[in-house]
Amino acid sequence: MLERKIKELSALSAARPVIDRGRLLQLAQDLPTVWNAPSTDTRTKQRLIHILVQEIICDLDDATNEAVLLIHWTGGWHTEVRVARVKTGRYPAELAPSAVETLRKPGGHWPDRELAVSLNRMLCKTGDGESWTTVRVREMRERLGIPEYDAAKVDVAMVSLMKAAETLGICVGSAKSLEKKGILPATQILPGSQWMVPVEALTSEAVRIGTISIRLAARRL
Repeated sequence: MLERKIKELSALSAARPVIDRGRLLQLAQDLPTVWNAPSTDTRTKQRLIHILVQEIICDLDDATNEAVLLIHWTGGWHTEVRVARVKTGRYPAELAPSAVETLRKPGGHWPDRELAVSLNRMLCKTGDGESWTTVRVREMRERLGIPEYDAAKVDVAMVSLMKAAETLGICVGSAKSLEKKGILPATQILPGSQWMVPVEALTSEAVRIGTISIRLAARRL
């Protein structure tokens, strides 16, 4: 029975038919079961979303620090979902290392621009409470006696995960999924700092195949 429902829903989504509201409501009674079934893959779930959801409007509620999602369902129903936003940014303030500590570890291994990005991600502030810029990083690095990044002296050339995704022609989320699967090697010098990827890894066979798979999956949606 469950397999039949899954095939039925998959067939509906693949064919992109005119939506029969009565039939849709009937199938919706079994939606939680179908959605959570081990045999329901990501592609099927994506197709179900395309059938059931017309659009999602996102707004921000600054008073409660929440993202407010208004879901417009096929058939005319609406649902409001509130999701709490991270109040302190991407890195817990109580765990944020000092700017000096952060600069000493990757200093000389990354360009000043990448160091500025990591310092801001980790909520490190300058002495006057400002955000980091390339100029401020250079001034601090020179005061600490940390050498400037020199690509010629680096054993393995590295790029940020964002740059790696751009080079591969995929989004950062897809690049992160390749990292989680062990296909795209990426490391952090400090928790909360940027993920860095060896340039040579971008041309590996495993990464090439993984990237092609992501693009093909995107085309099928």
